[in-house]
Amino acid sequence: MQQLLSFLIRNSNRILFLLLLLFAMVFTVQSHNYHRSKAITSANFVTGGVYQQLSDIREYFHLASQNDALAKENARLKSLLFNQKDSTHPVAIDTIHGVRKTDVLVAKVIHNSYNVHENFLTLNAGSKQGIRSEMGVINDRGIVGIVENTSPNYATVISILNVESRINAKIKKSNHFGSLIWDGKNTGYVQLIDVPRLASVRKGDTIVTGGQSLIFPENIGIGTIDKVYVDKETNYFTLSIRLFNDMTNLGYVYILKNKDRKEVTDLENLSKEKHE
Repeated sequence: MQQLLSFLIRNSNRILFLLLLLFAMVFTVQSHNYHRSKAITSANFVTGGVYQQLSDIREYFHLASQNDALAKENARLKSLLFNQKDSTHPVAIDTIHGVRKTDVLVAKVIHNSYNVHENFLTLNAGSKQGIRSEMGVINDRGIVGIVENTSPNYATVISILNVESRINAKIKKSNHFGSLIWDGKNTGYVQLIDVPRLASVRKGDTIVTGGQSLIFPENIGIGTIDKVYVDKETNYFTLSIRLFNDMTNLGYVYILKNKDRKEVTDLENLSKEKHE
């Protein structure tokens, strides 16, 4: 206390000067519109800068939730896209069944292997979210794989970079189709085999999912033709396909559910049984 009093006594003149200066500035601002406007502008500049910093901090910590919201919105838009034949026309609801044929679910890849022959992915969503085995998995660039197993909260996916994977695909410009496989060599390329020699194929042609699958809707992107080979044993084309997707860098994915799958499968099995 004694030190405080000594400080005030020693600096009494300076303190008095500062108080008088403060009073003078207050009176000047209050009595002149120009000065008052400048003072308010300066205060807003300072507080605005603080609020901007706080907003930036809040946005940074909310990036995860914003990404989740964007992924869900993308899923909704993809659902609309996959349920129309022509993207230039409005979506037509299936009036017979009252539901769309394809639902789109969203999940995040939490594990991704790509350096062995039988690669798998793990998703952070499972049967509780409606994911089942044999559902197609894609992202915004193209196909990723097919769901194999699920638990209540997780799912494993057979990657297209799996030597056991086999997916119906076609040449977009001609509709000639074959089987999409992976030879286990390069993570950036897959192979389309059993393509008829009658097909017109050129480097750069686009390869998409075919129409003979209940797992993937038709015309989902896969990649472009990089090289063309002729299988001397079968006399069919084997095409090396450069993937649209970077399979070593996957984040959010979309799981496709075809509600008519069981009905079609049961009908086909019934036909097979009658002819056996």
